[in-house]
Amino acid sequence: MITKSWHLDRRTFLQGTAGVSLSLPLLECMSSDANQNQRPKRLCAVYFPYGAMTPRNDSPDKDWGWMPSGEGRDYEFNKSLKSLEPLRDQLTFLKGLSHLNGRRMGGHDTADIWLTGAQFKGGSFRNSISIDQLAAQHFGDATRFSSLTMSTDGGVGEATRSSTLSFGRNGTPIPAQNRPRLVFNRFFGVNSESAGRQRKELENSGSMLDLLLEHSKTVRKKLGKQDLQKFDEYLDSVRSIEKRVDRSQRWLDIPKPEVDATDLHLDSDHNSPEEYIRTMYDLIFLAFQTDSTRVATYQLGNMNGATSIAGQFPQLLGFGKKIHALAHGWNKKGGGEALGKWDQYLAEQLARFLSRLNTTQEGDGTLLDHTMVLYGSSNSTTHNNNNYPLLLAGGNGLGLKHGQVHNHSKDTPLTNLHVTMLNRLGVPTESFVDSTGELTDLI
Repeated sequence: MITKSWHLDRRTFLQGTAGVSLSLPLLECMSSDANQNQRPKRLCAVYFPYGAMTPRNDSPDKDWGWMPSGEGRDYEFNKSLKSLEPLRDQLTFLKGLSHLNGRRMGGHDTADIWLTGAQFKGGSFRNSISIDQLAAQHFGDATRFSSLTMSTDGGVGEATRSSTLSFGRNGTPIPAQNRPRLVFNRFFGVNSESAGRQRKELENSGSMLDLLLEHSKTVRKKLGKQDLQKFDEYLDSVRSIEKRVDRSQRWLDIPKPEVDATDLHLDSDHNSPEEYIRTMYDLIFLAFQTDSTRVATYQLGNMNGATSIAGQFPQLLGFGKKIHALAHGWNKKGGGEALGKWDQYLAEQLARFLSRLNTTQEGDGTLLDHTMVLYGSSNSTTHNNNNYPLLLAGGNGLGLKHGQVHNHSKDTPLTNLHVTMLNRLGVPTESFVDSTGELTDLI
């Protein structure tokens, strides 16, 4: 391997005489033969609630079916997802997959396990780690932020009605951000006046966490088995905070990337859904483009029925009913087309996001070549926890092959897809929950 003298490190800075440093943009001379094959590998997961339009072949609404007509490479897009046709060679549709554990759960409960595959037994709603957080643990230290977790409803919601797709090591829900401006300020905001105060706060936080963890050794010895489990879960949360503090300290002297916010609607909210959804996708794009994180999740809406903030989006956009009502009416007169048009709208927003990734060069490929985007739901039709609507986009540079509709056996667990994705990301995974192997037809 030859390293040329004009190669610069990605994190080279211009140093001023006053101690001011400015980060350089990603230049061609920062790429070498060595790192051509070491592009950042990224994961994005986008979830929509209550399933999609899945008509029978003899239905008058069959042209609004979410899944394309046909299998293998010989398929045609229906009206719902027609906007994705220009990206055909970057997409794979997956039929038949679902979480085997999810089939025994309520129709509103499965968003919680979309990325985890966990089983909720009886009155126990204990989740497990999600695949995005496994990826974040593996290579999160390479970026300023280990992951970006977003949802329309924000926070964590409630058990079986979560407002987040991301769960930590012990199944603890990770709060989702739902205010675009706060996400933008966290990733790209600059406030030099507060840098000194922030440094002091981080130092104080680190000292306090050290004392707390030291004291925990004494407390732990006095607890019974049940209390010990709860206490250890609490300590895991503390250690998670400790890692974030440590990461913040290490990145404090590295300037945040400068991005153009001209076309971002940072003050949009659930009352302006089109601007809001586009801005949330744009934030993921900018986070990936600047390598601020390599893992992102976005829940377009939770499964909490009429109380979901996102539930009113179709009404505000002129589709007549709330999401839940649209999903319930799919097999009624006019209901198939109404739900299909909502599916169509969501697909158009996804197509815009994927196209941005696909037209942004990164070394010898594009951002999409090095990014896997999982898009779908955990219902097929309303409350039906079988045969999820799923598509996988991107990742051509990670070893995926696309352009097909794959029909899998109903006994194939969705966790096989999770294992396949993790391994393509460079996160060695032999098994995950109830997986039985990789989906070899994808690679």
